[in-house]
Amino acid sequence: MKNYLKLLFLLSSTLFAIENSSYIGGVAVVDVGVFDEKPKVFYKTKEAKVIEKEGNYFAVIGIGLSEKVGKKHIVAVSHDKKLDFYFQVKSKSYKKEYIKLKTNKRVTLSKKNLARFHKEKAKTKELLGSFNKTLSSDLNFVTPVHGRISSVFGKRRYFNKKPKAPHSGIDIAAKRGTPILAAESGIVAIQEEFFFNGNTIYLDHGEGIVTIYCHMSKFEVYEGDFVNKGDVIGYVGTTGRSTGPHLHFGVVLNSKAVDPKIFVNDYATTSKLSRSSFSQIGSEK
Repeated sequence: MKNYLKLLFLLSSTLFAIENSSYIGGVAVVDVGVFDEKPKVFYKTKEAKVIEKEGNYFAVIGIGLSEKVGKKHIVAVSHDKKLDFYFQVKSKSYKKEYIKLKTNKRVTLSKKNLARFHKEKAKTKELLGSFNKTLSSDLNFVTPVHGRISSVFGKRRYFNKKPKAPHSGIDIAAKRGTPILAAESGIVAIQEEFFFNGNTIYLDHGEGIVTIYCHMSKFEVYEGDFVNKGDVIGYVGTTGRSTGPHLHFGVVLNSKAVDPKIFVNDYATTSKLSRSSFSQIGSEK
């Protein structure tokens, strides 16, 4: 009965908007068919998230901004079979964004701040490269903050005219002190004040899914805490490299930053998940 109810929940949930999202910075969902047990799927030797829907298994793969356009290969493995599948990554262009900061402190870094940044980067890289099998997400996120999107995902950013990395999330403008909600249930893997991102929380949702919340004014949870979807985890602020109060919200899938609008219904621009959507994307060749 418990498994039956779980299946009904999966079938009735909006997992995420999926059609036309197999592009650079997007998500590919590949139908890998029927297995006697949940298979492991690997893309470039890295394990990918697998979900079950209507009797089939599907690999959910994040496509990084640096990924090349073209045909991609994955492998689905179980105890008794190994199958190859392919999907296409489409091109997508992203605009430029020019941001003026009052000082160059967070543009051209001192030796001390550069060392701090590299230390922080190593810590986050370890988390984003992990694959926690003790947690699992249905990918049915809630909106962490309601507000105007002040900057979209993927923009090539220039701070004080200096080129920097593309924007790895979306910025949602909101009043200082506005509660920030956990988009999905998970564990607080990192709660720390970072040089660029200010007061930041990383939530681990299992199987390579991590959400990121930056520039908070105040934390409401601590590292190691388990939070439920919709719980308040902090409050909107303007800490770190920021020109005004907002939430930078990021989603990482198999270590790749992808467009959060794919997962959050309030900001999604594509249609909801359907069985036909799955069928059109995955193919074995």
